[in-house]
Amino acid sequence: MPRVSVIIVSYNSGADRLDRMLASLAAQTMTDFEILLLDNNSTDGCVDNLPEMANLRLIRSSENLGFAGGVNRAAREAQGDWLALLNPDAIAEPDWLAAWLRAAARYPDVKSFGAVQLNADDPSRLDGLGDVYHITGIAWRGGFGQSAELRPDSDQEIFAPCGAAAFYERSTFEALGGLEESFFCYHEDVDFGARLRLAGERSIMVADAVILHEGSGTTGRYSEFTIYHGARNRIWTFIRVMPPLLFWPMIPVHILINFAFVLRGLITGTGPAYFRGMKDGFLKADKAWEARRVLQKTRKTTTGQFLKSLAWSPLALLGRRPVTRPVD
Repeated sequence: MPRVSVIIVSYNSGADRLDRMLASLAAQTMTDFEILLLDNNSTDGCVDNLPEMANLRLIRSSENLGFAGGVNRAAREAQGDWLALLNPDAIAEPDWLAAWLRAAARYPDVKSFGAVQLNADDPSRLDGLGDVYHITGIAWRGGFGQSAELRPDSDQEIFAPCGAAAFYERSTFEALGGLEESFFCYHEDVDFGARLRLAGERSIMVADAVILHEGSGTTGRYSEFTIYHGARNRIWTFIRVMPPLLFWPMIPVHILINFAFVLRGLITGTGPAYFRGMKDGFLKADKAWEARRVLQKTRKTTTGQFLKSLAWSPLALLGRRPVTRPVD
């Protein structure tokens, strides 16, 4: 039984992109892992001529399950004690998996780890230092686009790992029900990280676990698809996970910020996609409200403990700053 199951979800990811990613896995210093490549019914032939790798298993889906559904489907077939999520547009440095396993040994009570993400086109810039969740219900990749000099020298506690490179204990992932499939794509990592927090868990970014990440290499960073799903799922996450003492006072602020995104989109040409995402986020939130009742009733963390994991500074929000804390 392998220690780690690496899960990749692909949809029209491009053969060259997949080859680069798989080559980085073949170069890992830790070799006790399997690779589960879930293809979401791609039409570009990207998985038709995969390299020969003894630990690689291709899972073909007859429909596009989205990122969340694809991860869950692959996780059900995983044999490792740990699940390592890796995006097709990412390149893992050789010590990536080994660094995570060393961290798991250092922090035996931690079930969720993140990586340092550098911009694949310009490694002197950050792609993110973990997901940040603001008290207003807005999330971002900490430090995205900023200087890599902000990269910490030591492990740091973060709100949640970015799904482009996340390391979850499989039993914990299963106990929490995996990723939320109604999201389809985007924000499901923040939602899962919040559910970990509500369950009394925490997440740590491992300083020497590093990937290069292109970011939205398949869907496009500012495409209508990305904008719509990001806007809708941001609202659903806020409804689902924010504890009542924070949720009700922040509702007006959350709504105003979402309208601000729409207004900004009118300038950049993405306004219609933002508006559709916001509209569906509020008007098609039945499942989110149902999940909220269960999550808030069964949570094991106090409001104060959850608040401690959040960003609250307006400057952090405006500057998309990384928000990390020393590991206790």
